[in-house]
Amino acid sequence: MTTLRMIVGLGNPGPNYAGNRHNIGFQVVDRFAARHRIDLGRTQAKARIGDGWVQRRGDVSDIFSGGIMGFDREKVLLVKPLTYMNNSGQAVSQLARFYQVEPEDILVIHDHMDLERGKLRLRPGGGSGGNNGIKSIMRLLGTDTFPRVRVGVGRPPGRMDPAAYVLQDFAADEETDIFAPLRETICDAVECWLFEGIETAMNRYNG
Repeated sequence: MTTLRMIVGLGNPGPNYAGNRHNIGFQVVDRFAARHRIDLGRTQAKARIGDGWVQRRGDVSDIFSGGIMGFDREKVLLVKPLTYMNNSGQAVSQLARFYQVEPEDILVIHDHMDLERGKLRLRPGGGSGGNNGIKSIMRLLGTDTFPRVRVGVGRPPGRMDPAAYVLQDFAADEETDIFAPLRETICDAVECWLFEGIETAMNRYNG
């Protein structure tokens, strides 16, 4: 029986929030869906979802020789909660129960202010790091043993309110120079988690 893996991006719904720093999780899930041709057109349990297969990327010789790299694949459910960030656990917990997904098979992607801009931290579990979406998921799943990808957006300048900072869009230069390529790297890290596990993904992408 194939194990379903959930990949959850955190953010706020609606066009006004789409480009925000706080929505990096949504942005990564959108990019991952495009990369693997997964349609995010369904709504279930207060979330935008899509399911499909992710093929492990091998070289051409792997695929044509029938080697295992060419034919490894994982079934995924991509999730963008529509409850606003602070209530993300409502959608995640309902979908986890419905699809019978264990916490260790749920990867959550979210922004993190206390991490240098453009840096990644994959973790197998642990605290919320101050993120209210993670707090909600922990509370409603009843555990903190789900892996996550923290995406560094840095601290606000001067005395700027942190909430206002994360609800700003990325500046044009940081979007072009940092976060557009970073989303591709995060997609690579998600694929590494799918096929090689959290420890390998941590060793390869943390830093």
